Amino acid sequence: MAMFVHLAPESRIKAIQRGGINRLRKLAFADTGGVFAMPVTRNFYISHQWLRELKRRCHGVIAGVYFRIPDDEIVWVGHYNQNHRPMTAAQATALMMTSENREGYQVIILRRINTKEIHRIRALPQVVGWRYYPGSHGRRPCGCSFCQFGQYGARRLRKKYGQNRLRPLV
Repeated sequence: MAMFVHLAPESRIKAIQRGGINRLRKLAFADTGGVFAMPVTRNFYISHQWLRELKRRCHGVIAGVYFRIPDDEIVWVGHYNQNHRPMTAAQATALMMTSENREGYQVIILRRINTKEIHRIRALPQVVGWRYYPGSHGRRPCGCSFCQFGQYGARRLRKKYGQNRLRPLV
């Protein structure tokens, strides 16, 4: 059985313990929603790479919900901004272990995860992963008002770039 980790806000952990992980929003390639997850690999960073990006929008502590699904269950795997393809859970885990560029991948399970399938819930260090996009570390962020609208520290960044006022988003 393949082990996966789903990153969820700590405020949702009690509900997950009671009822499992519910499917999220509708997906473009399926009529139903899905559960976003990553296979657990020996590389902690790769398995938990989405933590900082999710934390950027969540404004809270993120916890890891570890669960097992059968190896032959069909999941959808792909880079976050490209087409996903169906494969078994075991193949998805093998892809994550052998792929050269593993940042930005995600696995989508097209059903809810029951409480019996949950193996462990664990607090995680909150500084693991990438922000904005994979490989963005060390690059300067865009200072325009569109890219920084509503982000923490946007006013300071706009001042640094010489854009003191917000322009309308028309």
